[in-house]
Amino acid sequence: MEAKEKITEQPSHYDHLEKMSVDELLRDINREDALVAEAVRRVIPQIGAFVEAVEPRMRDGGRLFYVGAGTSGRLGVLDASELTPTFGLPEGKVVGLIAGGDTALRHAVENAEDNREKGWQDLMAFSPTAADSLLGIAASGTTPYVLGVVEEARKHGLLTGCITSNPDTPLAAASEFPIETIVGPEFVTGSSRMKSGTAQKMVLNMISTALMIRLGRVEGNRMVRMQLNNAKLVDRGTRMLQEALGLSYAEARRCLLASGSVAKALENSL
Repeated sequence: MEAKEKITEQPSHYDHLEKMSVDELLRDINREDALVAEAVRRVIPQIGAFVEAVEPRMRDGGRLFYVGAGTSGRLGVLDASELTPTFGLPEGKVVGLIAGGDTALRHAVENAEDNREKGWQDLMAFSPTAADSLLGIAASGTTPYVLGVVEEARKHGLLTGCITSNPDTPLAAASEFPIETIVGPEFVTGSSRMKSGTAQKMVLNMISTALMIRLGRVEGNRMVRMQLNNAKLVDRGTRMLQEALGLSYAEARRCLLASGSVAKALENSL
């Protein structure tokens, strides 16, 4: 039986791209990008179900792993790496894994995504337990590296979810919490770094930000536990304390640097 063609591999709605002007190219790419937010909106219930299932596990000490290949893997690593500086989340609580390892962040690693066993082998370096959660990210929904680790993780009791841009995929079937962002054919046929990648980035932002808020890493609308690792963030934290405590800029800055974070400075002021 012939396999059904994936939406992510279907021909673009546009042709003769090489004959378009720069303005035409940009306007048509933007027209396609405008469809992404609606595709994500349609799966908010599925995103919410995953977040609500992961939250109690993380409260009890569990970790969240993102696993992907190529663009999908890079986006997972990016989201995971931003949570410590932005929210003060301890290192290792959210981890991004990419087929081919760190080399694949900058260079294509031949055949890395085709190894069905390697994902679980890579995850084993972190000694996963049934308290952990895993999100497989693959636009196609068939990437062997991702599919293999999701299947094995579920066998070992990890909570599993996925993000894919095709309906009814093996990856979705293997996951307890599938998130299917159906964005349609790409502007350049098969280039899932475009709309599919944008949808993945949006969903990852939603998952991690919602989790950080629910886990107490935000107060009001402020990143009060952000790391003070550059001048911009020190200035931001200083202004937060000025507003909250009615201090001068200099007083707020001294208070911030002495405490180490906005959250600790606010606790010390009580």
